[in-house]
Amino acid sequence: MSKSNIKYVCSNCGYESIKWLGRCPSCENWNTFLEEFVEEKKKYSRKKISDIHLSKLNSADYEFEKRIKTYIEEFDRVLGGGLMPGSVVLIGGDPGIGKSTLVLQAAAKIKNKVIYVSGEESVNQINLRAKRLNISSNEISILTETNLDVIFSAIEKFEPEVVIIDSIQTIYKPELENTPGTITQIRECTSELMQLAKKKKCTVLIVGHVTKEGIIAGPKILEHIVDTVLQFEGERSYSYRILRAHKNRFGSTNEIGIFEMHEDGLHEVKNPSEIFLGEREKEITGSVITASIEGTRPILLEVQALVTPSYYGNPQRVATGFDYRRLSILLAVLEKRANLKLSSQNVFLNIAGGIRIEEPAVDLAICCAIASSYSNQFVKSGMVVIGEVGLGGEVRSVNNIEKRIQEAVKLGFKSIVIPKNNYKTLNIKNSIEIIPVENVTATLTNVLKA
Repeated sequence: MSKSNIKYVCSNCGYESIKWLGRCPSCENWNTFLEEFVEEKKKYSRKKISDIHLSKLNSADYEFEKRIKTYIEEFDRVLGGGLMPGSVVLIGGDPGIGKSTLVLQAAAKIKNKVIYVSGEESVNQINLRAKRLNISSNEISILTETNLDVIFSAIEKFEPEVVIIDSIQTIYKPELENTPGTITQIRECTSELMQLAKKKKCTVLIVGHVTKEGIIAGPKILEHIVDTVLQFEGERSYSYRILRAHKNRFGSTNEIGIFEMHEDGLHEVKNPSEIFLGEREKEITGSVITASIEGTRPILLEVQALVTPSYYGNPQRVATGFDYRRLSILLAVLEKRANLKLSSQNVFLNIAGGIRIEEPAVDLAICCAIASSYSNQFVKSGMVVIGEVGLGGEVRSVNNIEKRIQEAVKLGFKSIVIPKNNYKTLNIKNSIEIIPVENVTATLTNVLKA
C-alpha cells in the first residue's frame, strides 16, 4: 500500500491528517493518531427534485411511537421510559462491568422479538451465561456473526423489534479495507445501523468498549450519530453499578440507574439510600450524611473525611467520588473563613459506596466532615447536612430541597441543616427539625458536638 493511500485519524475526535502527529490539533490529546487506509470514494447519483418528499411539522399522518418496556425499572428510567422504536442506543463501560449481562437480562424481559448479535461469544457460551442468569425466552434469537451484510440480511428476513449488537468493535463492513475495530469501521457500521433502525423502526442496542481513559472507543462523532449514549460505571472493589445517560434525545440526561451485581446477574437497587448507609458506623469523627439529587430521585449518602498531620513536606489531598479541584477550594474556604489550619494537614475524602457526586449541594457536608475529623469532634447524631458553599464562606441555596427533606424523614433522621434562603421558601411541614444556616462558621457550631 503506497503512502498516498494511508491517513492518520485521531481516535478521540476523528481529526484526519496525512501524516502522524504526536498531538492532535483539534482536541489537543497526545498519541491518539491511528493509521488507516483511505477508502475510495464511489460515484453516486443525486436524487431528482421530484423524488424529494417533505413532511409538515404538524402533519396529520403523525403517529405516536409507543416505547418498548424492558421491565427493568432502573434501565427504563434512564432511557426516559423505555426503548424508543427506531432509535439507536450505545452502552459503554469497562470490560467485565456487566454490559452484556444488562442487555441480555433486558432482552429476556422485552415482550418483543429480539435478535442478539454476538461477535465475541459462541452460541454455547451465550446459552451458558443465560442459564447462570436464570434467563429463558423464546423471543430471543442468537446470531454469532461479525459481517454487517449478514446481520442486515438476518434483520430483513426475521424483522425483529429489537437488535442487540455485542460489540460494535467486532463488526465490520466488507467493502472497507480497514480491519474491525478501527475508527472507520466503527463509524461506518454505526451509521448504517442507524439508517436501518430508522427505516425498519426497530431499536438497536449497541455495546461499546471504552478506552483506558474511560471514554467510549471510537471518535466522538460516534456519540453524535446515535440517539442515546449510556455509560455503565462501577468500581471492581464494589458490587454496585451505576447506569448514567450522557446523551438522550428522548429523555433526561440527569437520571441514573443503580444495580447490584450478584452471581445470578444484576439486581435493581430500589432504595439506594438504605444501601449506602447500611454499613455506616454510628459514632465516628469525619462522617456526615448528606442528600444528593440524581435526576429526579434523592439519595442519602455518607461523606467520610480523614485529616492527619503531614510530616513529609507537601500534604496529600486525595478525593474518591468527588472532584479534587472542588475539594481544594473548600479547604481554602475552611482555612480562610473558619480559621482551620489545614495547610499542614493530609486530607482524605471518600463518598461511601463507590458513587461519584458532581452537584455542589454536598459542599457543606464535606466541610463539616473535614472539620469534624480535624477537631476530633463528633457530628450530632441523626443529622443531615445540605448546602452549597461559596468562596466567602456563605451557604447558598440548592434545588429540590423538599425532596431531600422528605427522603431524610423517610429514613428516620431527626434534624437537617439547610441554607437559610431555602428555609424562607419552604412550604412543607415535617416532624424533622430544620436548622437554617447562613455561613460555614454557623454551620459548624450547629453540627459539631461541644
